[in-house]
Amino acid sequence: MRLTLQEATDPRVYDDAVRSLPITSALQGWGYGEARRVLGQTPVRYLIQGGGRTVGALQLIRKRLVPGFSTLYAPRGPALESLDLLPAVADAVKKIARPGDALLKIEPPVPFLADDSVVLPEGYGPFRRAESEQPEHTIVADLTRSEDELFSGLHSMARRNVRTAQKMGVVAGRDDDFDAFWEIFTATNERAKLGAFPRAYYETMLREGNAHGGEAYIVLSRHEGRALAGGFFLAMGKGTYYLFGGSVRDDRTQPDGSPVKDAKAPDAFYWNAMLDAQRRGYELFDFWGIPRQLDEEKHSFGVFKMKLKFSEQRVWYPAYDLNLNPAAPAIVKALRWRKTQNNLRKRGSADDVL
Repeated sequence: MRLTLQEATDPRVYDDAVRSLPITSALQGWGYGEARRVLGQTPVRYLIQGGGRTVGALQLIRKRLVPGFSTLYAPRGPALESLDLLPAVADAVKKIARPGDALLKIEPPVPFLADDSVVLPEGYGPFRRAESEQPEHTIVADLTRSEDELFSGLHSMARRNVRTAQKMGVVAGRDDDFDAFWEIFTATNERAKLGAFPRAYYETMLREGNAHGGEAYIVLSRHEGRALAGGFFLAMGKGTYYLFGGSVRDDRTQPDGSPVKDAKAPDAFYWNAMLDAQRRGYELFDFWGIPRQLDEEKHSFGVFKMKLKFSEQRVWYPAYDLNLNPAAPAIVKALRWRKTQNNLRKRGSADDVL
């Protein structure tokens, strides 16, 4: 099928298409692109037309590298009726690309089970397997099961901790207190030596993610009023994605000076976030990122173990590149070098967080 790209200027029309497609992701939504604009990147959106109808939607983030060169990036996209359309998407993008657009990176939002028997595609037409920008490995949960089935599927430690949190009066659910989320998020990043974007990036995503048909929201877990764990979610169609979050240590003391008992707020956060998503009709809960290589000495291993308590369904989201310019191989090498240097500067390790 021959495809054409029709630039979308109406946020609601575009998001309606993203939401309705069977292969889709909230990161292809209009709001996510507006957050990227805060970082100096330029989003441009297209409806993918074929056979007289819309068969896909594509949000490209144009990132300027040096004068004369940019890259195009489709975060967890494109949204499509079928992956069989990807070779034709490549042809369509070539027709609208600028002379300085050196590379297109896509991350088709179709998960592959992380199983030794599963062979990941090495390419789709001219697209070739490449390094992803979003976490390639993640854990997902199927929310189409009943609440009892979800709970019985948790690790025994998670079930015990959720019950403990309930007995101790922990309350977890959607919350409008962005400042409380920000305190948790920044404390977690500092503790784990992680990077973060400016606050305006997350505030823009929260505002714009709700403006045109998707959802952006915060879930906090509180004990005696204090927020101890929480996360930021972006949702679209049938899926919700836990993009950012963390927890803080409870440093409060009893009247006698002894530490307060651990209220298991992080466990309450995960469980109630899953319930909230299920009750609102979402079918996929994406825990968003586990390490490529497990190392018990790293912060990411603890995050992995926590998420694994709530679902053992590990999946891959492979990425693919399309060279648009002869300079593309050199640019990929330079980008990898820059990423390595950033990792060394921030954490003293050349390894990526995930």
